[in-house]
Amino acid sequence: MRKLLTGIVVLTLALPGLAHVNSPDVFFDGYAGQYHVLVTIQPPAVVPGIAQIQIRSATNDIQTIKILPLKMVGQAANLAPTPDMTQRSQQDPQLFIGKLWIMTRGSWKVQVDVTGGRGEGKLFVPLPAVSTHSAKMHAALGVLLACLGLLLVTGIVGIVGAAVREASLPAGDEPAPELRRRGYRREAVAAVLVVGAIVFGNRWWSAEAATNARLNYKIPHLSAKLENDNQMLLKLQNPNVAEVDRYGVRSPDKLVLSDLVADHGHLMHFFLVSMPDMKSFWHLHPEQVGEGRFTLDLPSIPAGHYAMYADILHRTGFPETQVGQIDLPAISGKALSGDDSGVPDLAASDSVSPLSDGYRMIWERDDAPLKANVPQWFRFRVEDKDGDPATDMENYMGMAAHAAIISTDGKVFAHVHPTGSVPMAAEMLAEGPAHEMNAMMHSRPAAEVSFPYGFPRPGDYRIFVQVRRAGHVETGAFRAHVSQ
Repeated sequence: MRKLLTGIVVLTLALPGLAHVNSPDVFFDGYAGQYHVLVTIQPPAVVPGIAQIQIRSATNDIQTIKILPLKMVGQAANLAPTPDMTQRSQQDPQLFIGKLWIMTRGSWKVQVDVTGGRGEGKLFVPLPAVSTHSAKMHAALGVLLACLGLLLVTGIVGIVGAAVREASLPAGDEPAPELRRRGYRREAVAAVLVVGAIVFGNRWWSAEAATNARLNYKIPHLSAKLENDNQMLLKLQNPNVAEVDRYGVRSPDKLVLSDLVADHGHLMHFFLVSMPDMKSFWHLHPEQVGEGRFTLDLPSIPAGHYAMYADILHRTGFPETQVGQIDLPAISGKALSGDDSGVPDLAASDSVSPLSDGYRMIWERDDAPLKANVPQWFRFRVEDKDGDPATDMENYMGMAAHAAIISTDGKVFAHVHPTGSVPMAAEMLAEGPAHEMNAMMHSRPAAEVSFPYGFPRPGDYRIFVQVRRAGHVETGAFRAHVSQ
């Protein structure tokens, strides 16, 4: 697995994200037919824009890879454009690089068509695409265009005046005073018309720019309050309603809170992390009680200031993470059950995190420093008290493991799985009904789990890795320092 990531070209990960707050790139590990590939997609910061795509093969028998963008839902989902051919890296024959234009906001999927020595294969990778900001013109370019515009206006006015004064004159004759005065009057009229057109155009452009700015994606914030001692009520925000219906046309990508679908069996994955110590960590699953409203009975949680992250998924396959903060008193709550998990006092380690019953989780890392903007393969191993690989591992919500990667300032959050950063339900939707169970694990997981991910920026992080063992969920916590 590790060689899938060796030598991958660096990607810039600086813009605000969707399901992964301030961590927008998509990482997906899967199979296109018989070919094991790792797909990394950098979405465009502004839509329409270009998505940068890298595909790494685990073997060297792939001949060509074609890519094309498709809408996840709606009529456009059946209107496939001509595929684009990726280019094989000259430095690494197992790395293929390509670009795709993403023309509209919403939920997309990238189709990956692979041809090689073992025949053909196909893979679909979900891609949420939004504008996170409005592109600004460089000051130097603005000055240049202003000068050229002034020259153009002067030229238009001069041409009008010259045409009035000299168009009907024989060659070499000078215009009469009356023609000169008429030319000046026409120049004045032309100047007024041209300036008027510029003013009108500027107002139209400003209105379009303002409308476009309103369509920029805004990270939603949830609010929370305690009721009845240990019951928490969550209210989701939906600030991106204007992202569609720009011209009064209903879009299949419209973001509403009434269209949520379950991912890993739950409508919401809710993370509570004490800040700034990050010792109290909880992964809970509230129940929906109304549109955009959820409730849950909290377990016993120590008092403190907590960061909140609520993962949800729309029926279009579009993922979101709502964020918030709350101050909680010490709570004496219910015992954990089902898929809910957490630890009230979790000490992070550089490489070894103790679990229950004398077990431990080991981060299999080398001595190389962690770098920002470089995809990594994070590998963890669960050992029993004798140092042997654990044999009582179980599936946790359809996956071998889950991981939450959070910066110590709380501004970066990513919920990832062994298949990458794509929600399992979005993967099923992209693949279609015939492949809807591909993302689910049915066999007993091994003692070793791994996750593809790339830190979006330098700084200090916590990596929380969760597995199910012997009927209960275990959480390992690790420190990570990321340099430039």
